[in-house]
Amino acid sequence: MTEVISAVDAVDVRFPTSHELDGSDAMNPEPDYSAAYVTVRTSTGQEGFGLAFTVGRGNDVQVAAIQALAPLVIGLPVADVLADLHGFSQLLTGDSQLRWLGPNKGAIHMAAGAIVNATWDLYARRERKPLWRLLAEMSPQQLVSLIDFRYLREVLTPEEALEILQRAQPGRAQRQQRLLDNGYPAYTTTPGWLGYTDDKLVRLSKEAVRDGFGLIKLKVGADNDADVRRMALAREAVGPDIRIAVDANQAWGVDQAVTWLTSLAPYDPYWIEEPTSPDDILGHAAIRRAVAPIKVATGEHCHNQVMFKQLLQAEAIDVLQLDATRVAGVNENVAILLLAAKFGVPVCPHAGGVGLCEMVQHLAMFDYVAVSGSTDDRMIEYVDHLHQHFVDPVVIRNGHYAAPRAPGIGARMHPESVAAYRFSTGPQSTSARWPVGQ
Repeated sequence: MTEVISAVDAVDVRFPTSHELDGSDAMNPEPDYSAAYVTVRTSTGQEGFGLAFTVGRGNDVQVAAIQALAPLVIGLPVADVLADLHGFSQLLTGDSQLRWLGPNKGAIHMAAGAIVNATWDLYARRERKPLWRLLAEMSPQQLVSLIDFRYLREVLTPEEALEILQRAQPGRAQRQQRLLDNGYPAYTTTPGWLGYTDDKLVRLSKEAVRDGFGLIKLKVGADNDADVRRMALAREAVGPDIRIAVDANQAWGVDQAVTWLTSLAPYDPYWIEEPTSPDDILGHAAIRRAVAPIKVATGEHCHNQVMFKQLLQAEAIDVLQLDATRVAGVNENVAILLLAAKFGVPVCPHAGGVGLCEMVQHLAMFDYVAVSGSTDDRMIEYVDHLHQHFVDPVVIRNGHYAAPRAPGIGARMHPESVAAYRFSTGPQSTSARWPVGQ
């Protein structure tokens, strides 16, 4: 009997991180880290897990988007899906009626990404490999076949992508072993949430240095005087040799960003993240020209590979910050990694959210082994929140992500956590604050 995809389940899971102001920034002062949690099931009882990350209200909309896509894939033969993951991704992102809600952006695109990622998780589990290794051991031709080049060809052709991957083939095995031995560099945002007190900022900054992190990140953008004070405290706490990045989370207009950063420049910020609207490509370019040598970083709210293409074409960013759940899953992120390699821009993935550390580490590690071949000026964001809810949580050693060895993409949550924090029913959920329907 042919094995088919028998179910796509989506659950609204929310964690009350707003209680301690974990995750707080200029645009999200009281976030509740949440996941539209997906399980793809097959008729033989196998499963794959994925999620889309949100920050509370609206997570039910994300769940509904996943449920709207589920009928497209239920009943598909599993072998056919895994043999053509490019076609599977196109099925989800190219539906002639549902894509009107995007196209290739917003909740419906993220829903496609959650299902695509869960299917990659299923694939990796069947192969008994962590996702990074599954990808890194594919041939260049297999990797190129995953990508939709329709809107990329004037910048990145299949032939150029193949050349980038073939150029990285020598040394793959050695880099894989170095990754297993040493891990992948990380930076931490844990000290820098905007709602934290000065004392907590200083204490956590010092702890980050002791734990081996070479860069910490502070949230900025709500109050200029407070930002100057906090930057001064952080710089004193970590000393001159530790990098400090700052993140405005889209709070500023272009001119305001330049003025604000001038006041922070004496404390040597390494990069400014999301200084303005994530859709404003030319605004990012103008800010980059004005604030150099401070680097400009963005990506966590870029809708799709086309936006990344344009940011790179416009020389608008120094650091590309892809996200595991914002775009349409693994396939599109492989394309984004190849775009970054083509332009020589380092990738420092965004991971500030539930499950993002667990998932995005696989993309960065694949990039190191099989695409860029480098960790120079590359690091993965780390936040010390909610990892206990995952079956295969991240492991940090001396400021580095330990390479995952367990099969899959890392998104599987403990059933007890899902039950406890399921919105409107879980005893620990935020349902008491925002009942369903209100």
